[in-house]
Amino acid sequence: MSVLGECLLAFIFGSCVGVLVQRSRFCNAAALRDAMLFKSFRNTKALLVAMMILTVGFTAFMSIGQGHPMRFDVGLNQMIGLFIFGIGMVLAGACTVSTWVKAGEGNVGAMWALLFTFIGMFLFSLLWSINYWPPAPASMTGEPNLEALQFGFSNAATLQEKFKIPALGFGLIQVAVLYAIYRAILKKENSVNRVASAPSKTEKELV
Repeated sequence: MSVLGECLLAFIFGSCVGVLVQRSRFCNAAALRDAMLFKSFRNTKALLVAMMILTVGFTAFMSIGQGHPMRFDVGLNQMIGLFIFGIGMVLAGACTVSTWVKAGEGNVGAMWALLFTFIGMFLFSLLWSINYWPPAPASMTGEPNLEALQFGFSNAATLQEKFKIPALGFGLIQVAVLYAIYRAILKKENSVNRVASAPSKTEKELV
């Protein structure tokens, strides 16, 4: 496929995804915020389904396809980065996905959030090339490396190399955990609906 064909295909695919996200109001931040603050699990269930599909597809591609994923071991730097990113999502009121949608709709706050996302990604790309900095490829051996603040292997790629088990196997374990959470949410919603639909004591006395 030519470069023009690849760009056209990416544009069509991106446009379809953009329309779906805009219409569904899907947001990773809302999936957690609504569940914890408002006991609403609409976005949470959508996020779990998306994670299950992506996990199977990604690990299958690594196991039987030509997947060459970037290696990310778990370390102190990831935990700090995720915590800061979470604070940013709360302040912006949206995740990166919905920030794109809001920016396209003309939300000025989302435009600022998107701008500083680009700045942060640019700075990260500069630091990535420094070999002694923790996320550099030299420190990602799959083994604990306290000097580089890495705690060891945890992703499907390093587990596959370590135990000679296809990455898809670890992916299916993760899917099982995610599905159990999904089922627990459905069970909780059903119990709440039954309580809400059951007649109260006063109503029974009136009958």
